[in-house]
Amino acid sequence: MEYLITILAAAVALVAGIVGGRALEVRRARGARRTGEEEAAGILEVARVEAGNLKREAELAGKEEGYRLKQELVEEAEQRRSEIDKVDKRLSEKEDGLERKLDVLDQRQERVEKREEEVSQRRDELKTLQEELESERGELRGKLEKIAGLTVKEARAELINRIEDEAKAEAARTVRDLRDRARQEAEREARKIIAMSIQRLAVDHSSDITVSVVPLPSDDMKGRIIGREGRNIRSFEAATGVDVVVDDTPEAVILSSFDPIRREVARIAMERLVVDGRIHPGRIEEVVEKAGEDVKGEMREAAEEVLYDLGIHDLPESLIEVLGNLKFRTSYGQNQLMHAREVALLAANMAAELGVDVEMCKRMGLLHDIGKGLTHQQEGSHVEIGYELCKLAGEKEPVLNAIKAHHGEEPARYPETFLVTAADAISGARPGARRESFEHYVKRLEKLEEIARSYTGVSKVYAIQAGREIRIMVMPEKVTDEEMAVLSEETASRIEEELQYPGQIKVVVVRETRAVNFAR
Repeated sequence: MEYLITILAAAVALVAGIVGGRALEVRRARGARRTGEEEAAGILEVARVEAGNLKREAELAGKEEGYRLKQELVEEAEQRRSEIDKVDKRLSEKEDGLERKLDVLDQRQERVEKREEEVSQRRDELKTLQEELESERGELRGKLEKIAGLTVKEARAELINRIEDEAKAEAARTVRDLRDRARQEAEREARKIIAMSIQRLAVDHSSDITVSVVPLPSDDMKGRIIGREGRNIRSFEAATGVDVVVDDTPEAVILSSFDPIRREVARIAMERLVVDGRIHPGRIEEVVEKAGEDVKGEMREAAEEVLYDLGIHDLPESLIEVLGNLKFRTSYGQNQLMHAREVALLAANMAAELGVDVEMCKRMGLLHDIGKGLTHQQEGSHVEIGYELCKLAGEKEPVLNAIKAHHGEEPARYPETFLVTAADAISGARPGARRESFEHYVKRLEKLEEIARSYTGVSKVYAIQAGREIRIMVMPEKVTDEEMAVLSEETASRIEEELQYPGQIKVVVVRETRAVNFAR
């Protein structure tokens, strides 16, 4: 029982504790709620006050912004109103100006109309006057034609002819003056350069001939050279290709050939046979073959010596061999290897003075006549042979141009070509450098005189100074002083085109005027 009471008391106590705790929590919750409500009310009050302040501030700011915008709009309106007033003022001024201009234009239009009326009246008057003048001109023309004995057309033609003659005379005078001035300046400078170039080059080689004389120890040697029934001399001529002339010349035989290389081989072989004394066909062939090799070596040495003197070290072998052939080639009696060397040095000296390519001038001058080394073996002119030979050897275009241009077969396209052509003429014109046959000399003089006589007004022609100068006498009534210059120039041009000659030819035109009268 006590146990149950205890349990009941404990349960009651537990229930009472729970109820008390619950009541305590309720009280605490109500206190917290009141506190929260009070705090919320305070916060709301603060927020309400702040909201009122913000509202008042926003209202004030809005009013200020509205006032400012209003002021700006007012100012902008005033500015636009001012601009509009200015534009209206300018438009008014322009309208006033346009009105004034229109008034001025109206006045001008009135004056123009008056002028047009006056011009129209004057035009009519001028037309009338012109008709009168034409009538008077016709009458005057008729009177002039009757007095002069010429029609208008004839008079016009005569006037035109006279003007043309005067123009031609004036042009000829101008050409003569310009040519004289240019010639004086060019000759002055050219003489200086050429003189300096020639002074640097001393030439002491002699001209070759077409026969070689081989001295003999005695006349008995002639019989051994001829051999039994002429077998030795025939064998020698067959091996060398030259003619052996055994005549009455004491202690000498003559070797004759158009080919100087063959002649040189024959000369060396003959001298060796004479010294050796053993002359028979087998020995002749052996000696001739050895002499040919020696001559080839001599030609190559001569070519290499010239190349060394000129400072040319890259010439192809094919050209060196042909260049050596020039040692025994002559043109008008002038040795062609020495001529090539001379032209190269002259052109190089002039190139150094003028500031152009010196080395190219040497090469062009050396090779300009190289075709002459093969003219005895190939058909064609030495220009064509030399051009093809150098082209196959890979020579540059200036060298090829010099080969063709120095004989006028194509125009000179490089400054060096002009120098090589001039050097070639200088070398050929040097006194004693060349000889020419009497027949060729006479033909050249005849052709010179023929060219000069072909012009109208020429009375006499004289070729003087061995064909280096031609003097043309003209009739004074047919050739004027101005036309003399034209005649001289045209004659010189035709000579350059139609003739080949060493050096240069001077063309002089002489016009003699005589005044004759008689005292009675």
